Amino acid sequence: MTAAAANETATAVRAETEESPARRAFRRLLKRRSAVIGLIVVLLFIAVAVLADVVSPYDPTEADWGALRAAPTLAHPFGGDELGRDVLSRVIYGARASLLAGVISVALALLLGIPIGLLSGYAGGLVDGLIMRLTDAMLAVPFLILAIALAAFLGPSLSNAMIAIGLSATPIFIRLTRAQVQAVKVEDYVEAARAMGNPPLRIALRHILPNIWPALLVQATLTIASAIIAEASLSFLGLGQQPPAPSWGSMLNTAKDFLEQAPWMAVYPGISIFLVVLSFNLFGDGLRDALDPRHRG
Repeated sequence: MTAAAANETATAVRAETEESPARRAFRRLLKRRSAVIGLIVVLLFIAVAVLADVVSPYDPTEADWGALRAAPTLAHPFGGDELGRDVLSRVIYGARASLLAGVISVALALLLGIPIGLLSGYAGGLVDGLIMRLTDAMLAVPFLILAIALAAFLGPSLSNAMIAIGLSATPIFIRLTRAQVQAVKVEDYVEAARAMGNPPLRIALRHILPNIWPALLVQATLTIASAIIAEASLSFLGLGQQPPAPSWGSMLNTAKDFLEQAPWMAVYPGISIFLVVLSFNLFGDGLRDALDPRHRG
């Protein structure tokens, strides 16, 4: 190897070493084509949901008897539903309900799961045993079944559905946080902070939580996809968004009675659920690889 090549290699290694973790993770993420495509689709759905009032061609609750179960046309690109409402407009506004439910329910699960998991993993002993037994009892019930039971108990509405989904997802983050804390709390920097007299709360928030956050972020991204499916399922069963407000799940519930006469009523909300869930999973998978130091690419 020539001196110039050696110097170039040393410069590249030094640049990678000096690069910030966030910048390095972002660079790795950009190398994963599927994750970038997933992120673009997710951002597109978010933009449509936020700008629904602008991009929607019609009022999603306004009936047009001339478009009663009408096939897709230039005036109604996705066709009309059983009341003549524009399916495209309802899909656009349904994106707002589904994404809102996914993000808020996962945020609630993080808000509840991280503190409990930190306490369980750092305290250990009897506290850890009690929290884990209660968590295992909740995990013994399938996620969707638990969400349906909680939503039925709270009452049918979008806000109650988000609470039910968030509570059902909380055990996932409790167990993940506990496992990450147990792996990190024995590291040398945590032992050094403890030896310097830092209180347990400061150690947990200042030294442990920032180092377990990447794993929680990846899990949150993947759980949003599950939460969107759960919200669609609850709306399909009449426990989520209530008519006439649009929701992909409630649209599928209505469309099941008109599959032969107007299949487009089910096709477009179904495709929307498929695309947004697939995109969140692709992005979450790529994010996991980008944040994992073992995946250098």
